[in-house]
Amino acid sequence: MLEQRDLDSPWSPRRALAWVERHPRLIAPLLGGLAACGFQPLGLWPLTLLGVAGLLHLVGAAPGWQRAAGLGWLFGVGHFTVGNTWIATAFTYQANMPAWLGWIAVVLLSLYLAVYPLIAALLAWLIGRRWPLALVLAFAASWIFSEWLRSWVFTGFAWNPLGVVALGSFDRPGLAGAARWLGTYGLSGMVVLLAGCWLAALRRFRLDWRTGLAAAGPVAALLIPWPVPRDTAAKDLPYSLIQPDVRQNELDDPTKWEGQFAKIARLTAPTATSGGRRLVLWPESGVPDYLREGYPRYLYRETTYASDPVRARERIGRAIGPGAMLLTGAVDVEIAGGEAVGARNVVTALDASGAIRGSYAKAHLVPYGEYLPMRRLLEPLGASRLVAGSLDFWPGPGPRTLDLGPWGRAGAQICYEIVFSGQVVDRRNRPDYIFNPSNDGWFGSWGPPQHLAQARLRAIEEGLPVLRSTTTGISAVIDPDGVVLQHIPRHQAGRLDGRVPGSHAATLFARLGNLLPLLWALALLTAAILASRRRGG
Repeated sequence: MLEQRDLDSPWSPRRALAWVERHPRLIAPLLGGLAACGFQPLGLWPLTLLGVAGLLHLVGAAPGWQRAAGLGWLFGVGHFTVGNTWIATAFTYQANMPAWLGWIAVVLLSLYLAVYPLIAALLAWLIGRRWPLALVLAFAASWIFSEWLRSWVFTGFAWNPLGVVALGSFDRPGLAGAARWLGTYGLSGMVVLLAGCWLAALRRFRLDWRTGLAAAGPVAALLIPWPVPRDTAAKDLPYSLIQPDVRQNELDDPTKWEGQFAKIARLTAPTATSGGRRLVLWPESGVPDYLREGYPRYLYRETTYASDPVRARERIGRAIGPGAMLLTGAVDVEIAGGEAVGARNVVTALDASGAIRGSYAKAHLVPYGEYLPMRRLLEPLGASRLVAGSLDFWPGPGPRTLDLGPWGRAGAQICYEIVFSGQVVDRRNRPDYIFNPSNDGWFGSWGPPQHLAQARLRAIEEGLPVLRSTTTGISAVIDPDGVVLQHIPRHQAGRLDGRVPGSHAATLFARLGNLLPLLWALALLTAAILASRRRGG
């Protein structure tokens, strides 16, 4: 066992914290990058706790509100630069702008996103600077509030909330199971509290039972295999979920489309055990053809089937087989005055006859990916969308449930829409499951596992299964407790067969939405104010 003299060694916590205080502007962005290492694919959550604990220490030691706010911003720059490196990969799949611009885009985005940790640090300092306990409580409350703001200001960018580091293995969601009572942003506040425990352990500068409890508590909370409730039975609805592994550099090549269709049709074909009624799931970008009639002739591609949307749908119907219902990503076009003026990224439901049985249009579009903001200003400067095509996509009205009769009530969230906590389900018309088609081929090796982790949080929050079909992976079937029942790794073509998992009754979060984490933030803020006043009084 270490003795007191060991704690006063050059590597003691006292000396480490003192060194951090002497170099705050250098250390803050490094701590932010360290905290991002808890996200997938690294999953090094102890580094997240250390990073946040270090920021708490710096904010508490700040002599004024300007220093506290600046340190929060520097932390955010490092945090979002490391966490969002996958964005740079997207620039390698287009020819209109140089690939190196992707790294500039990551840094520029991080300069903006860092405003939200700045807000959290500033509020925490103003409320809790008198006492470390008050500071930790205030920072947890402020972080919840700042993540909620980040999810909707300027259309929102909710990627990688801090709470996602609480997710366990595929078969055990771990502490993240509490998201059904806290919401994802409330779970992020809990991660801040755990980091505060580690800071308290470091600041005690002695080994005793209190230090041991503060150090071991977060470890136990994040490593204990929390029990997973098994009170749901699978629905009597077979599915076939397809991952065609169509690489991004081939996806928009017209010479490859027929081969791509043949591949996805082959993977979809009914078998002796999968015939009859079943749900077939294809990814975003699963169909290159326009499926609706009435567009100007120049829009239909001059191939045997794509020139005729009716024949294209009938061919798809034959591929899925009798008794099947297909949910697939597709594109619809908006027409005005006989000309195409916009497009919509949609999920289209097709039956075995090729009839369209419903559709959902993506509501959360990706700026610079699916539309170019301020097009009149930026286009003359050489800016363009990353997705091929000259038409901007238009947003849909928001979550809706498609009633497919014997194939269940489907909620749909396309691609990165699934990361928006509290915005994925029509609460007045609750679905049986959420279908999340995606094209993750843009985003290198870091984006897809981060995307999957956030889909798991949506399943837990809403108490609904999530079925993800992606072009290149990671495709997965997730039960309502966040357990990954089946998955196909990246860059493998494959098919998952099974029965759609059952759902839970509406969780507390499903009933209250993001009012729930905001209430938790209010409770933590009240506790921080009371603690600060008691200490100051």
